[in-house]
Amino acid sequence: MSTQEVATMTTKDVANRFSELAQKGAFDKIQDELFSEDAVSIEPDSVAAMGSPVVVKGLAGIKEKAKKFNEMVEEMHGGWTSQPVVGGDYFSVAMGMDVTMKGMGRMNMDEVCVYRVQDGMIVSEQFFFTPGKM
Repeated sequence: MSTQEVATMTTKDVANRFSELAQKGAFDKIQDELFSEDAVSIEPDSVAAMGSPVVVKGLAGIKEKAKKFNEMVEEMHGGWTSQPVVGGDYFSVAMGMDVTMKGMGRMNMDEVCVYRVQDGMIVSEQFFFTPGKM
């Protein structure tokens, strides 16, 4: 009987899988498949003014943050994600969405997202956008 080692995904592998799932809008599956249980999510300081945490630690907290965001959405009109750019342990994508937020009206949100990969899993995500131009 032989043992078979499971190869750890490279940063490029993770980035490509992320892109494949993002094109389908399967962001919950991205979290389930590609995020470490100890992952950290970092938002710009400006989100604190909107009542959201700037730093969220742990996959459960990241999923809760996503749930709260989705509860604020009245209607999703469309979205996009660029192809990833990989450098070392990091990859980045640009993302955007055309969305109507409850009580805020329709807007376009565009941002750059940077992900760090260690041992084949995303261990951090950080979002960059201009407040008021979301």
